[in-house]
Amino acid sequence: MNIIESMTMAGKTLLSNRLRSALTMLGIVIGNASVIAMIGVGEAGQKYVAKQLNSLGPNILFVLPGNEETQRISFEVPKNLVLADAEAIASQVPTVAGVAPELNRRQRVSFKNRNSDENIIGTTPSFLIVRDFDTTKGRFFSDIDMKRSNQVVVLGSKFATKFFGTNNPIGQQIRIKDSRFEIIGVLREKGSSVGADYDKALVIPITTSANRLVGRNSPYGLGVDYIVASARDSKSVDAAVFQITNLLRLRHKINGEDDFGIRTQKDALKTVGQITGALTVMLAAIAAISLFVGGIGIMNIMLVSVTERTSEIGLRKAIGATQQDILLQFTIEAVIVSAAGGLVGAAVGVSGVLLVGALTPLEAAISPIAIASAVGISGAIGLFFGVVPARRAAKLDPIVALRSV
Repeated sequence: MNIIESMTMAGKTLLSNRLRSALTMLGIVIGNASVIAMIGVGEAGQKYVAKQLNSLGPNILFVLPGNEETQRISFEVPKNLVLADAEAIASQVPTVAGVAPELNRRQRVSFKNRNSDENIIGTTPSFLIVRDFDTTKGRFFSDIDMKRSNQVVVLGSKFATKFFGTNNPIGQQIRIKDSRFEIIGVLREKGSSVGADYDKALVIPITTSANRLVGRNSPYGLGVDYIVASARDSKSVDAAVFQITNLLRLRHKINGEDDFGIRTQKDALKTVGQITGALTVMLAAIAAISLFVGGIGIMNIMLVSVTERTSEIGLRKAIGATQQDILLQFTIEAVIVSAAGGLVGAAVGVSGVLLVGALTPLEAAISPIAIASAVGISGAIGLFFGVVPARRAAKLDPIVALRSV
């Protein structure tokens, strides 16, 4: 008997027991769908986070107060970065295109009968360049506003809509904490990035923030929470990190361990990639357990099938079928069940990924490698778990088998 005849006979046998065949495939279907869906969602999550990090600004890097050990063991962030450090970086580091220190606090914001606690960002005019923002109405504050500590504010787009609706807020007076600020501009909507939504924030000169809202909390000058800088291009990022490190070590008179840290988009992307990659592998491994369970189900059903079809096996052997023919038929049945389950599971998994992409901010990511691997593994599982029942069927003594008729 050739392989075509064996496949035809195996197909007819499976179709004659449709319910049993479908239930046998179910474990493989669930396993494949789970693996493909978990890998797809994991890759979509990686793309989403990468997109969020890229939206922070071009070739961005952050200068943070305190080193890794200090940040790990201390609940209070050291206040050793000041506005003068940012100004020195802007003037003395040639690989940097812009520098924008930030001093952020949540404050009470009031306008007529509306009140809410909002994030107030104190920064410099370079904020637009570094963060890749622009204004849709009015203007951004200038160096003169910052030097004079003018009480002017630029609104995030969502905050402007929340408080003013479709009305033009330019020129209106708004109260932040106990001080009145004149609205001079509205930022272009950009969306949230890594948990920070600048569309809901209010931006004021950093000197005004220090003098009117936060106070001067560093003995070394006007303290800042962190300094954001953008390198001139992607090739300049490493050079910028090196130059900023050397400059701050000189300014802070450091001989030993740094009292600051520098993080780049590349660092963040690498860390996030490692975390999401590990989670994806873990979830896929958990989902793959159902493939193993499905394989055991195939072996169990095939063993039952061998018992039920003892007389058929004996009759086929009596008319000339060899052990190889019997082995091939039962193995093909197991492979067909598992491969069909793999294809159905792949379709279900892809549908699940597309559904997640349609209902969530995640972009649907379908991995052809994951689909091919899952279907291939399904066939291999059928082959592996189908061998034992097939060998058992092939070794049946035809005389003993015929006696069971």
